[in-house]
Amino acid sequence: MRALEMQVNGDPVETAAPDHWTLLEVLRYRLGLTGSKQGCDKGDCGACTVLVDGKPVLSCLTLAAHAAGHEVCTIEGLAPAQLRRDGARLDPIQDAFDRCGALQCGFCQPGMMLSARALVRDEPNPSREQIRAALSGNLCRCTGYTQIVHAVETAIAESVGAPPPTAAWEPELAADRAARGASASVEEGA
Repeated sequence: MRALEMQVNGDPVETAAPDHWTLLEVLRYRLGLTGSKQGCDKGDCGACTVLVDGKPVLSCLTLAAHAAGHEVCTIEGLAPAQLRRDGARLDPIQDAFDRCGALQCGFCQPGMMLSARALVRDEPNPSREQIRAALSGNLCRCTGYTQIVHAVETAIAESVGAPPPTAAWEPELAADRAARGASASVEEGA
């Protein structure tokens, strides 16, 4: 067993774990922070993504000993940090994921949100391609990523007081509604 000291979600933590345990195992099984998901256990899915010193890290591939002395942020730490910063209930990324319909089964969302949080911290106005690149290590089996990227774009726009961007599907939806409306008018006149 190895004694580990680190900051987790803003709090000093001291725990012990076997030398071979990963950061993910310590977070989930020693600290009870189950928001970071144990998916593939080989670095392919990104469900275990956490921030170590503000950088996204696959916690299933990181030995817990390597996180000792560092600051770790899990999904459980985003909202409390935002509350301390400005009194808001949710981090803007979390809020945008909720409002934009980017939440599906929820398994990948913690890793997605933390990857997005790191991107926005480092690049306050990223392009759509930069967003996609930042999220490329996070797999989602429920969606086609459109709403996830839109959520990140929305959080970014709102952070600078800009209106939310038009979602990729909105023009098509508007055209479909207009076409249905026109055909309903024709039927009513017949």
